[in-house]
Amino acid sequence: MGDAYKQHLKSCNDLRTSYEAIRAGFVTLALERNVRATPHVEQARALKVAASAAKTPNGLLEIAQIRPALVTAAGLSDKAVKFLSDENKATAIAELIAKFLEPAGHNFVEELVFRFLLTRGDTLGGSMRNVGGFLAQCKLCRALIGFLRLGGGQIFVETKISKGWRLLRDDELGIERTIHGLSWKTNEKYRTLVLNLTVPLVGKNVDLCLFDCAPDRFAPSVVKDSARYVALGELKGGIDPAGADEHWKTAWSALGRIQEAFAIEGLKPYIFYIGAAIEAAMSIEIWDRLEDGRIENAANLTMDNQICSIAQWLCSI
Repeated sequence: MGDAYKQHLKSCNDLRTSYEAIRAGFVTLALERNVRATPHVEQARALKVAASAAKTPNGLLEIAQIRPALVTAAGLSDKAVKFLSDENKATAIAELIAKFLEPAGHNFVEELVFRFLLTRGDTLGGSMRNVGGFLAQCKLCRALIGFLRLGGGQIFVETKISKGWRLLRDDELGIERTIHGLSWKTNEKYRTLVLNLTVPLVGKNVDLCLFDCAPDRFAPSVVKDSARYVALGELKGGIDPAGADEHWKTAWSALGRIQEAFAIEGLKPYIFYIGAAIEAAMSIEIWDRLEDGRIENAANLTMDNQICSIAQWLCSI
């Protein structure tokens, strides 16, 4: 397994992200933004219809069903609302009406909808900052499921919606968008992959952790058992070349901490890196670390053959 990366990499040049891949990545992000924006747009349409029943801005206060929307239009995010009393919310709505809706005259409903979307847009922007990582997880999980299904074995999943492990059905579509963990059997041994897990030995969150453990045996005690870690990896889905170097430095710092922490325990789990935006200088650094054994595998997320190869490797170790 020491040269597994050579199944899909011949040199550092194979790790570099092409201009076409960067362009495609930005398009994918734009499409995802549209998907995530749709519920907000539908809410705004519903708000306009409901609010149109009011004759004046103060008349909006009499429509109970739109009160949460009034709070949002007042500039309060869902996170902020959790810390505010009903009195605080009422004050915010009163200021919205006095400072923005009443000055808008007969266009107060349009102003209300505009203010609502303004706040929702900020919320969407915040969620989009992490969308690259989310899409990266989806792509890797699809590759893992695809490879495992070729073998015909059982696949177990834990999702963000329903806690607990269950058998993945063959007809399930889009499951990768909610997966928190995957588990399978390989070479008569169970393997369980968990996403975004705080590793006690390291004291930090690690993107990908592969355990020597069956799904029904996975528990906090397993997470604390350093000897049960088979592989740990960093997954960086950001496609913007401007942030590529920073992503790699952050990832390598994390991987270095992982190696040091496990080395103190006399352990050496497999270490790997998967990134979407890999520039020339980065590719050289990653290749050098592969060649000298500091990391066992790496792949460019935008290269389907590389993701399939590293998925096969994870399913085989």
